[in-house]
Amino acid sequence: MNSTPAEAPELRRRLGLTDAVVIGLGSMVGAGIFAALAPAAGAAGSGLLPALAVAAAVAYCNATSSARLAARYPASGGTYVYGRERLGELWGYLAGWAFVVGKTASCAAMALTVGAYVWPGQAHAVAVAAVVALTAVNYAGVQKAAWLTRAIVAAVLAVLAAVVTACLTGGTAQAERLALGADATAGGVLQAAGLLFFAFAGYARIATLGEEVRDPARTIPRAIAVALGIALVVYAGVAAAVLGVLGPQSLAEASAPLADAVRAAGVPELTPVVRAGAAVAALGSLLALILGVSRTTLAMARDRHLPYALSAVHPRFGVPHRAELAVGAVVAVVAATADVRGAIGFSSFGVLLYYAIANTSAWTLTREEGRPPRAVPAAGLCGCVLLACTLPLSSVVAGAAVLAAGAALYGLRRFRFPWPLD
Repeated sequence: MNSTPAEAPELRRRLGLTDAVVIGLGSMVGAGIFAALAPAAGAAGSGLLPALAVAAAVAYCNATSSARLAARYPASGGTYVYGRERLGELWGYLAGWAFVVGKTASCAAMALTVGAYVWPGQAHAVAVAAVVALTAVNYAGVQKAAWLTRAIVAAVLAVLAAVVTACLTGGTAQAERLALGADATAGGVLQAAGLLFFAFAGYARIATLGEEVRDPARTIPRAIAVALGIALVVYAGVAAAVLGVLGPQSLAEASAPLADAVRAAGVPELTPVVRAGAAVAALGSLLALILGVSRTTLAMARDRHLPYALSAVHPRFGVPHRAELAVGAVVAVVAATADVRGAIGFSSFGVLLYYAIANTSAWTLTREEGRPPRAVPAAGLCGCVLLACTLPLSSVVAGAAVLAAGAALYGLRRFRFPWPLD
């Protein structure tokens, strides 16, 4: 098993519990409500709320496994580190590859969401501009990024509270629209759960910041649990309110479901506020995603699974500046060409495989190492594999192809063409 080179510079531990929770929430809330709700309704129909429960259950198992592993291995890289230490170098590499590739697609989806709400006619141009701006924020230092994310999360939660209030008090919500109907199938519910899992994956950002969190053994598990709990309450409230107003079919067809819901509830003046909130939420998600992907890139570069030059830490700002610039450049290119809905399915596939490796790693922990009850990683592993396999076929095929390509690159690097040492 590889270890971090002795000469590798260390990141600074600046983040406390509140900062870590906010970074996770910034990713989860922005991604889930404004990007995944309508596609999930299209798959599950009236089974949207059960699908949300399934996604939350799998996320809970993953969060518990990740928290125990993060406390044991408080270093940048998340499951890339856990898989490497518990299962071997190849599994760690595959976890890191799945995370970086899948979350690059997530970054592009969030950037395009910003563009769609801010200037629909120039969505790709706005998306690229957003990536450039937030890469610059991260480059200036993680502490600045945490404070900006805190402001974004507060604004988004206020908008979502206004949406729920408008839907419940507008007089158009109907409780029978929440009932499970004949349109809900087991396959549809599972596919919707896989798409909604995209919304819960933000707590991974907390684990990947293990080297920058103060008292990581205590802070990381608490931050993951708090962030996941808050996100679940928010998702359930918003999903139930919007579903009660629009019904499953109209929700599935909506391009901007929350804006459509407040309009249908009789509060059209709130629509511009909701659109602004969606753009702000996507910016918060993008900020946290770029932060997490760059840290996993840093960890993989330290082990020379990516060019070692990407492991550099800026002497003044204390951030992996080359990794951040590289990630920002790739995301900008993808955002200029990508499709939002396809990116969500592709990202979900990669992230579910990432957490499958996390649960397998947690299974190998001993009781003295803080292993969770065996049922937790077992249920998490089975849930990740099941949800990944029930995603849209195009997402499964593309995700499997990219994973196979990553494995092939690993073999070439290890046995024939290693990266230069500097």
